[in-house]
Amino acid sequence: MNDNTPNKSIEKLYTEISSIITEARNKVYKSANSEMVNAYWKIGKRIVEEDQNGENRAEYGIAIVKELSKRLTKVFGKSFGERNLRHIRQFYIAFENWNALRSELSWTHYRLLLKVSDAKARAFYVEETILCNWSARTLDKQIGNLYYQRMIMSKDKVEVKNESHQFYFPTLLLDYSCMN
Repeated sequence: MNDNTPNKSIEKLYTEISSIITEARNKVYKSANSEMVNAYWKIGKRIVEEDQNGENRAEYGIAIVKELSKRLTKVFGKSFGERNLRHIRQFYIAFENWNALRSELSWTHYRLLLKVSDAKARAFYVEETILCNWSARTLDKQIGNLYYQRMIMSKDKVEVKNESHQFYFPTLLLDYSCMN
């Protein structure tokens, strides 16, 4: 009888179980992240609605965010500081259509997309992020590299994508499925 048989069997079982655990954790993370994105959108909506009812919008809006931040931070932590509440408010304004939110994107993706003022460019980055499975880091680099602007100015869009992907993933073979 071969001594390696039990070890190979255990190794295979370990690998399969590790894969199951990793997959479950990824699903939990994505689900939790998606729910927080939805929560942030609802919070942004409420802040904007409240701000719109204020008499002096600029001062009233600042006061709302400041007071909310104090109270929410005490109970829910620093994720609800003034700066993040302003991002949450801006998130709602940039993505007013709740049905347009994409579960594939994390809050970090959406925060980066807030840097893009042009709605068409933002929509382009959303689609490219999903299609090419960009991490938040890659999205940030693509925005900083003016990927959208280069694409709309280029006649050879495949070449622009190829250059962009080669710059960020020089050792990887390109998946041309996100090139079309």
